[in-house]
Amino acid sequence: MIMANITTMSGFLLMGFSDIRELQILHAFLFLVMYLLAMAGNLIIIVITTLDQQLQSPMYYFLKHLSLLDLSFISVTVPQSIDNSLMDSGYISYGQCILQVFFFTALAWAEVAILTVMSYDRYAAICFPLHYEVIMDHSKCKWAVIAVWLSGSISGILYTTATFSITFCRAKNIHQFFCDVPQLIKLSCSNDYFGVIGVAAFMTVLAFMCFTPIVFSYIHIFSTVLRIPSSEGRSKAFSTCLPHLFVVSFFLSTGMFEFLKPTSDSPTAFDLMISMFYTVVPPTLNPIIYSLRNEVIKGAFRKLLLGRGFIRKNTCLSCL
Repeated sequence: MIMANITTMSGFLLMGFSDIRELQILHAFLFLVMYLLAMAGNLIIIVITTLDQQLQSPMYYFLKHLSLLDLSFISVTVPQSIDNSLMDSGYISYGQCILQVFFFTALAWAEVAILTVMSYDRYAAICFPLHYEVIMDHSKCKWAVIAVWLSGSISGILYTTATFSITFCRAKNIHQFFCDVPQLIKLSCSNDYFGVIGVAAFMTVLAFMCFTPIVFSYIHIFSTVLRIPSSEGRSKAFSTCLPHLFVVSFFLSTGMFEFLKPTSDSPTAFDLMISMFYTVVPPTLNPIIYSLRNEVIKGAFRKLLLGRGFIRKNTCLSCL
């Protein structure tokens, strides 16, 4: 019935993972579990980095905004997908699709930007420890975060404007569980999608400009850490760098693979799994990854569980 009506409705049909009812319920359950884990983990990070006086350094300030981005990023696609599976309806309105594309692309780019800033922060902390407080002072941290959110908004506006200037004249079936830009481009029957490709090429260049400093930062970081004489000092440095390096590598590699591979008219289960790896998995795993080897975060989490009060430090970084 939905397939019959979709051509007359101003909207799209998200094909999702399966037409089998039992698999739809399973998909909804798994997505709900991952969504609740992501919400809980990121909210805990936001709370403890706001309240605990030991977590008021620039590193935790940026981590708080990464958690806020992760929480927002997973909320763009997953609740809609859960609802579609439970209701056995893949329909999404034109307006909902516009909003989903805007927030998805804006938050995805903001994540790339905040991960770049966090790499620079680790570079400054490890390679220039004596000048760290000058390099990463309160005002510079605030302006960096403002730039992250603004750049994300601009990216979202550019992508959304270019994408929905396309004339969609094919069957409006999107072989994804969300409004995916490459899938939307395939619905065009003319050459008016070149604007989207131009925006994508521009953003790819910017992403490469972010990726290059991250690589050079970690080359300098590892060369500096390996020169630290004490094993305890090396272990402490690696405990703050390796989680971030893993998060950066995982998010960028899966995202680049998804957007550089050819878009298929009938995606396989592998294609949908890759989409999950950069839309659902990072926001769920990031709080766990950043907490595993960080004793300060684990100590703050224990205080939160035991109901002990946090002593706020009156600094600018604790204001946001």
